[in-house]
Amino acid sequence: MGPVEELQKLIDEHNSIVFFGGAGVSTESGVPDFRSVDGLYNQKYDYPPETILSHTFFMRRPEEFYKFYRDKILIEGVKPNAAHYKLAELEKAGKLKAVVTQNIDGLHQAAGSMTVYELHGTVAKNHCMKCRKFFDLKYMMHTSGVPKCDECGGTIKPDVVLYEEGLDNATVSGAVNAIRNADMLIVGGTSLVVYPAAGLIDYFNGDKIVLINKGATGRDDMADLIIREPIGEVLGKIVVR
Repeated sequence: MGPVEELQKLIDEHNSIVFFGGAGVSTESGVPDFRSVDGLYNQKYDYPPETILSHTFFMRRPEEFYKFYRDKILIEGVKPNAAHYKLAELEKAGKLKAVVTQNIDGLHQAAGSMTVYELHGTVAKNHCMKCRKFFDLKYMMHTSGVPKCDECGGTIKPDVVLYEEGLDNATVSGAVNAIRNADMLIVGGTSLVVYPAAGLIDYFNGDKIVLINKGATGRDDMADLIIREPIGEVLGKIVVR
């Protein structure tokens, strides 16, 4: 039995599955992976991406932050791939209970997933730092320079968790509960090196853990099944029944 057939069998046998995903889930949609060889972290900027995407840098140099943010984070025309669609299908069938993601691109929701815990926030939501007015992604796409609130003139900040910022408590507790109550955990497109997010899988005490990632992860020893192939290709072959 090949690895995909094994995965199919496990999915057939479990009814309370949670998916925990990272950047590799969206690379097949054309969203760059920050940590891959050709990812953002290896490109040349005046400042390292970790510095630019920090709370301190956002507060001190919002123009520079937004230059990078528009150039590399707000990518237009990105569509969900086979992995996103299959997860939404599994949720609709009652097999998958939640998606826990480190991604900020909103592609899980675009594919139809309803229960999504976005650990690192999302580009789809933005708020004025002064009056808290909400602005959607479309609004942000049509701004230039440092986006300002159309009511009070305050600076708009994306609801993305920057370096130095803590994760949202409600999101984390929702994700922890989902993982804790799952009978199967599928971990995909993440090397499990970014904490505290990667630590959430320690709450899993169910039956089977499957890892789908092109490279080795920090938790390979925990897995019941490891598949080293692109996640869209793997999940695209799964039949929901």
